Amino acid sequence: MLKNLFLLLAILSCSLLTAQNSFRNLSTEKWTFHKQNDTKKNKATVPGTIHTDLFENQLIPNPFLETNEKDLQWIENENWEYETKFNLSKSELKNQNIDLLFEGLDTYATVYLNGKLLLETDNMFRTWQTSVKDKLQIGENSLKIIFKSASNFGKEEAKKLPYTLPGDEKVFTRKAQYHYGWDWGPRFVTCGIYKPIKLHFWNEVKLETVKYSQMELTDTKAVLEFTTEINVSEVYSIELQINEKSTTFHLKKGKNNVKMQYEIAQPKRWWCNGLGTANLYPFQINIVKNKKIIDSKQLNIGLRTIELVQEKDEIGKSFYFKLNGKPVFMKGANYIPPDSFLPRVTDSTYNKIVKNAVDANMNMIRVWGGGVYADEAFYEACDKNGILVWQDFMFACAMYPSDEKFLSTVKQEVVDNVNRLQNHASIALWCGNNENDEGWKNWGWQKQYNYSKSDSTAIWNGYQKLFHEIIPQTLDSLVSKEKNIYWPSSPSIGWGRKESLQQGDSHYWGVWWGMEPFEIYKKKVGRFMSEYGFQGMPSLETFSKFANSDNLNLNSDAVKAHQKHPTGFQTIQTYMERDYKVSTKFDHYVYVSQLLQAEGMKTAIEAHRRAKPYCMGSLFWQLNDCWPVTSWSSVDYFGNWKAVQHQAKESFENILISVNEEENQYKIYIINDELISKEGKLEIQLIDFNGNILWNKNSEIRIDANTSIVYSEINLKEFEKFNLKQAVLNLKFDHAETNFFFVKPKDLELKNPTIEIKSVGETLIEITTNSLAKNVFLKAEDIFFVDNYFDLLPNEKRIIKTSKPAKDIEVMSLFDTMQ
Repeated sequence: MLKNLFLLLAILSCSLLTAQNSFRNLSTEKWTFHKQNDTKKNKATVPGTIHTDLFENQLIPNPFLETNEKDLQWIENENWEYETKFNLSKSELKNQNIDLLFEGLDTYATVYLNGKLLLETDNMFRTWQTSVKDKLQIGENSLKIIFKSASNFGKEEAKKLPYTLPGDEKVFTRKAQYHYGWDWGPRFVTCGIYKPIKLHFWNEVKLETVKYSQMELTDTKAVLEFTTEINVSEVYSIELQINEKSTTFHLKKGKNNVKMQYEIAQPKRWWCNGLGTANLYPFQINIVKNKKIIDSKQLNIGLRTIELVQEKDEIGKSFYFKLNGKPVFMKGANYIPPDSFLPRVTDSTYNKIVKNAVDANMNMIRVWGGGVYADEAFYEACDKNGILVWQDFMFACAMYPSDEKFLSTVKQEVVDNVNRLQNHASIALWCGNNENDEGWKNWGWQKQYNYSKSDSTAIWNGYQKLFHEIIPQTLDSLVSKEKNIYWPSSPSIGWGRKESLQQGDSHYWGVWWGMEPFEIYKKKVGRFMSEYGFQGMPSLETFSKFANSDNLNLNSDAVKAHQKHPTGFQTIQTYMERDYKVSTKFDHYVYVSQLLQAEGMKTAIEAHRRAKPYCMGSLFWQLNDCWPVTSWSSVDYFGNWKAVQHQAKESFENILISVNEEENQYKIYIINDELISKEGKLEIQLIDFNGNILWNKNSEIRIDANTSIVYSEINLKEFEKFNLKQAVLNLKFDHAETNFFFVKPKDLELKNPTIEIKSVGETLIEITTNSLAKNVFLKAEDIFFVDNYFDLLPNEKRIIKTSKPAKDIEVMSLFDTMQ
């Protein structure tokens, strides 16, 4: 009913909306760009960036190919000019109000309209809007934007301080921090018109913002209070419509805040992925005058309650989310911007990223603070698919200035982005920054930069001002209480400290940075693991897209240029030698590196989930890439799933069977994240690699809702008579199944499996083997296999869905790399 009403109102809106409120997109005009002081003008694409414009004009090579990145660093040191001309009609100029709207300028832009200075910008994350009614003319108008080098600006600002701030020149620029390079991304300090430019024509009335508060939510009734900010040119009476409900208001000249309540009977709650349907209610908010819709906005609202529960206990303090009154274990990953050049990211890109999360049984994504606030399409996809969002503000791994000008632009940045995002059901938490607090307290900055006592005090006071005053106070002024959960810094305590595992959220980097073995994940379990990870190489196809495929090896300059961690390959090698036989073949090495990454994350995720409810969140680093690279991602730049993404899909299943060796026993945990209990048979079999059953045990059990419990124990002595290098423990309950191996992969005494594949449907294949096939990897051109990198038991028939009919399927297993 509501959906039909929404469609009807939308149709009416389109038919009734007059020139009283309309937009004209100036991005589609003919734009040119050139280096400042150059005379030759080149065609520009808006939205775009200087790097993509240079590339499209064949003035530079592809920035992502080979080692081109290092040869393109000169671009960031130049100033660049963008220009266009556009015609304005007499009827357009007749509008009472005309605003020029810049949705995103990167970053230090000086804007001239018809030769006169109009605007100067200093923040990539802000929306810039200014009245231009009296500056426009009928006929031709010119618009020029000069972009100053952000890199040079940052260096100039740094010189003004008597001390050095950790983070170099980037911290002085309100610009995506990852553009300056990261340990998974290139340095491309971009500039340009990276979001649309529009003329906004309006008369009499303009609907500025709409937000809502959830006043009441029960099984029988939901009450929402909408607050609309309405700008009027003079004293005015308007009719405010919210779906079928309508009220008349008398407004004063200027901006007015108007409140109106709306009631929903028998409301359906919004649930995260895996626990229910992400129900959304469509709302059309119209401003009506003389039966004509003058302005309107649309919202899709999810009715839910969310709480961050921090309660003291005998160990420390809890840290978990309650959704609709139910404690929920958060399963997911950290998200970075999907491209170094943001205008290349389309709505479909965001939809695919969210779909990858959904398909891997995730229910939360953390938007990391060194990137950008994502586009609307990302949050809409999260709303529709039940993915909760941990939203960082855009500060990461550094300390920042605290002068009035900087704090002022940050405050407006918070206003712009919180107003844009707060109505999304997916937003679970606002977080001040990524690792700034930990960096100050644990990374040795004060010794490294030789701060005096007064310098340290000034920097820390600035930090407190920004993250404990400006941001939370601004949030309080914008967001209703039930939607306002703020966490100043992630993590709350650094990974080297004991308390980091007893309270707050934790980034655990003893594995990788600390070179600790994967097994340490079983001991280092915190209350909410918001970061941890391990690198894996991208697919061979991805390597061939940026490097000469005839020269693919670890010593290739192109391969090394696409590994941004200074000791990345050495670290992978060290861990690989611990657990796997290391092959000299590059394709085998790539494959095993992915298995290594997957095994590490499996160990971590299962340890976190076994510890439920002590631990109530597991978000690994990271979900995606901004360019083709060897990194911590589970899905590479081109959308290819690595082995770890397939493993995450399995490890994040609502019902998980996990075996752990403890106290001379194999303890069998069953983790149930569902909100209902289940009964069934737990089947356990010890099988040799030829398929012979060596030992088995069955039991009828009942697993409680939302728990992690040990349901069976096997004494280690029980298996002493078997060669466990040639055996696997297979466990099944309900639809859950897992295989447990007793030794490291390099110590398995594998046999050469005969793997057979046959088509059993247009997009279905059946795969079998005569002996254990470990980590079966299926590959075919332009084909996605829903299951991959899996263990195939002898005589097991596994049906696998493919993205489209598959031919010429190649197959590899771990045995192939051990020869």
